[in-house]
Parts: sequence; structure tokens; C-alpha cells
Amino acid sequence: MAQFHEEEALGKAYDHRLMARLVRYVRPYWPMAATALLCILVFAMLQAVQPYLTKVAIDRYIARHDYAGLGRVGLLLIAVLGVSFALEFLQTFLTQWMGQRIMYDMRVEIFTHLQRLQLKFFDRNPVGRLMTRVTTDVDALNELFAAGLVTVFGDLLTLLAILLVILRLNWRLALVSFAVIPFIIITTAVFRRKARDSYRDVRAAVARISAFLQEHISGMSVIQLFNREEKSFRQFEAINERHRKANYDSIMAYAVFFPMVEILSATAIALILWYGGHEVLKSQLTLGTLVAFIQYSQRFFRPIQDLSEKYNILQSAMASSERIFKLLDTPVTITSPITPHPFQDVGGSIEFRNVWFTYSDAANPSAEEYVLKDVSFKVDPGKSVAIVGHTGAGKTTLISLLQRFYDVNRGSILLDGVDLRELDLGELRRHYGVVLQDVFIFSGTFESNIRLGTPWIDEQQVQNAAVDVNLYDFIRELPNGLKEEVRERGSTLSVGQKQLMAFARALAHDPRILILDEATSSVDTETELKIREALARLMKGRTSIVIAHRLSTIQNADQIIVMHKGQVREMGNHQELLARRGIYYRLYQLQYKEQETRVA
Repeated sequence: MAQFHEEEALGKAYDHRLMARLVRYVRPYWPMAATALLCILVFAMLQAVQPYLTKVAIDRYIARHDYAGLGRVGLLLIAVLGVSFALEFLQTFLTQWMGQRIMYDMRVEIFTHLQRLQLKFFDRNPVGRLMTRVTTDVDALNELFAAGLVTVFGDLLTLLAILLVILRLNWRLALVSFAVIPFIIITTAVFRRKARDSYRDVRAAVARISAFLQEHISGMSVIQLFNREEKSFRQFEAINERHRKANYDSIMAYAVFFPMVEILSATAIALILWYGGHEVLKSQLTLGTLVAFIQYSQRFFRPIQDLSEKYNILQSAMASSERIFKLLDTPVTITSPITPHPFQDVGGSIEFRNVWFTYSDAANPSAEEYVLKDVSFKVDPGKSVAIVGHTGAGKTTLISLLQRFYDVNRGSILLDGVDLRELDLGELRRHYGVVLQDVFIFSGTFESNIRLGTPWIDEQQVQNAAVDVNLYDFIRELPNGLKEEVRERGSTLSVGQKQLMAFARALAHDPRILILDEATSSVDTETELKIREALARLMKGRTSIVIAHRLSTIQNADQIIVMHKGQVREMGNHQELLARRGIYYRLYQLQYKEQETRVA
């Protein structure tokens, strides 16, 4: 279970290739980025100006009792502070706005890519991890663009400006203030290593919590049914405890680092006072210069603290971008061809021709790994074919391949004589109507769940479809009818009502090919009888493929295909297969022998 929820290991703290890809998202907003950089440049210069104005005020005007000059310097300092405030406000607004736009663009790109990926990808990746990509990882990148990528230049420019000014003012006193820098470097290096380790642990713990919650909330009914609440609680408590400990290590790293920088900063100021004070007493240094140095020292160490924090943001962004780009770089293997075969009037002829398929990713899978082995059969237009067989025989895999959720390993599947891989994917799936045993209901209304966003289906067609499958009698009694809200996953609907809604969906979309996968296995006998007439109307004139365990529902099929261990073992109609006394006959005997004995 742990490996299922585990995040990938972090790569480098900084990767220029990842950064180059991230910068591409800034390009559409380069005017905002350029303006923010200009604001930061001017702001950094003004940061170096303020202490110098203090020096001028003390040495030139206070020492000479020049009240007029002191007033001018005071007004100038107020103006500098006002401009600094305006620049910082503009820079913060622009970077935050840019970060939000980039975050929006990335989420759209990730979600679009997720919708295009083949089902095999989702078979191997937990939902909680994919949700983390779209939410938490994108948020980490937002911090980089809004508070890291641009502002780090401001910190560097501020350091450079202060460095140049203090060296020009008094290089000896500047060297004294730099005496603590080696200790700053050592402290920062230790902090980076500790922060990196704790950050990796926090990210892994967050991923485990997300995946665990998604899995257990979805399966809450099973947890409560089998009285697993206490065990689930203990599992969650253990995961949550690892998350707490990981955060504790991170807090300790920050709790030690920032006070240490403050102590070193205070030490630098003490050295400046000690050495500079002696110089002032010997009249080799002015008091204004000493006060300015103290202010410069305070401003010098603040960007160092910020840069260390920006390092953590950078590391977070690198790790998140690596995971996001790994997802975006996952190839979409099932796509429409560049020049698809033109769709004519779809007749509905389906042919499986020597189809082999395996869910394995192995380059040369063994014979045992194949779910389908050399499957061949043909369904004529407008005819109905039923597929039966024991669990694991490959029945559902057939319809997944037919809808091109997966591509065959060998052989081909033809629609009206054309390989599915030569057809436009969207147009192909538009001609299918599918009713599954497990019906997925979206949040919304009854109308939106039946229409599913198809623009050419109007409200009257939705109502007609609901009437034809005997669902409208239930909907009509609701306060808002078709506009009544449906809760998430249809939690307020019975299994039979969900099944009827799936039939209404298929009927409203008027497909050329109808696929029913255990479509009536979850409804009671009375409901099944209600939808049989609707099924007869729905299947009339359409090519229909029916998978069913209840042989009573398929006895009137034009053709019945019997699957066994991934192979087609028998084909024929109901009477022909009974006469052969093969697999179908044994299935029939298992289901009806007891009933026939009672009737006799």
C-alpha cells in the first residue's frame, strides 16, 4: 500500500531544462514581467538611497544645525519611501496576477492532456496522485512565479547595490561587516540540506494522505459494511503522524535558521559599532557614515534570509514541475490519424479480425498474458450479437477495444470495412451508445445527465427518452422535474434509477451502434420488464452488442458468441448452441436446470 501512494523522488534542486520550460509560460505575459522587473530594479536602488540620505542628514545638516537643509532631506526621504511603496505595490500586483494566469493556463493544459490520455494510463496511476498534479503541484509553481522567480532578482540587485555603496563609503568598515558572511554561508548550506530532506518527506506524506482519502471516502459504504472504521482510522492516523513529523522537521529547520541569521546580523552590527565607534572617536569616520552602515547592514542580511526562503520555493517548484512535465510528456498513444478516413453513412458492420490483446506493457508478452487470443467474428449491420462466457473470458475487453479505449496488439477491428485506427476518434465514438452495469452519474440535473452536453439534443428529446425507458414517471413527481439537481455520483438514486438514466442517455443520443454491458443485471425483475419494450425500440435497426450473464435476456439475439479464456469457442443462435451441447449448453443448464425441474 505504501508504494501505491508514494511520490516520485525529487530530482535536482535546480534544473535549467525544467526552468527553460517554465519560462515559456511567462512569455505570453512578458510585458507584466518586464514591468515588474523594472519596478524591482528601481526599488533596489531606492533601498540603497535611504541610508545614504540618513548619512547626509546627520553629517551635512544636523552637525551644522541647518534646519532648512534637514527639512529638504526629510521631504526627499518621504518621497523615496512613497515611491518605494508604489513600486512594491505595483510589482506585487503584477507578479501575483501573472502567477494566477500561469496557474490557470497550466491547469487547463494538464486537464486537457488528462482527457486525451488512454485508459491504460489511469489503470496504473491513482486518482489522488493525479489530483495532486492539478492542485498542489500547480500551487507550488504559482509561488515560484508570484513570489520567487521575479523577486529573487530584487534581492540580488539589493545586495549588489548595498555592496557597491558600502565599499565606496568605507571599504575597511565594509570588510568588518563581511566577517560574519562565512558563518552565514555555512548556516545556509546546512539549512538547505535539512529543508530539502524535510520537504521531500512532507510532499510524500501529502501524496499518501490524498490517495488514502480519495480511496477510502469513495469506498465508505464498504468500510462501514465490514466494520473497518477502526482499522481505517489507525491507518490514517499512521499516515497523518508521518505528515506531522515531516512538518515538524521542516519547522525545526526554519526555527533554527532564521534566529541564527538574526544573531549573525546582530553580530555584524556589533562589529560595526565596535570598529566604527573607534574610528568616529578618532575622527577618522563620521557619525552619519556609522549610522548608514548600521542601516545598510540590516538591509544586507534581510535579502539573504529571503534568498534562503526562495531556495525552498525554487526546490518545491522544481519538484512539482518535474512531476507535472512528466505527466504532460506522457504520450497520447490513441489518437485520430492526421488524415482520417472520411465517415460516410455508418451502416454498423463490425468485424474482429484475428485480434490479440494484452493489458501488459511488455514488449514481447507471453501467451498467458494475452486477454484475447486470435479472436475473429463479424456482426452484420442492424443485427444483434450477444457475448457470453465465464468471468474473465474477455467479454468487456471486446467492447473496450471496439470503443478504442485500447488498441489491439495484433489483428484489426473494422467498422464498415475500415480499420478503427484510420477513423477520427471523436466521430467514431459519437456513433456508439453504451449502457454499462456501473452507471456514472455527474453532479448536475437529470436533464444534463441525460444530454451530457450534446448541443443538438433539446429538452423535448430528453423528455421523450425518459418517457420511453419509463424513467419520466419518477422524474415528473420531483419538484423541478428534469431540472431537479442530482447529487454527486447519484447518491440519492436507486441502482435501477441510475440504470434507467443510462438507457435514456443512449436513446437520446440516437447511436448507430448500441453496446450493453450487463445493462440489466442490477435492476429488479419488474424494472427489467419495463425497459424491455424500450430496449426493443432502441435496438431496432441498430447494430447491437450485448454482454449478459442472464441468458434469458439474449435468447432472441441474432447471434450468440461464447467466449472462453480469451477465445471464441462457439457461435450461433440460441437453439443452435443448445443443440451442440457445448459451453453455452452447460451455462444454460446451470441457470435453468433447477427451474425446469420444478416446472416438470
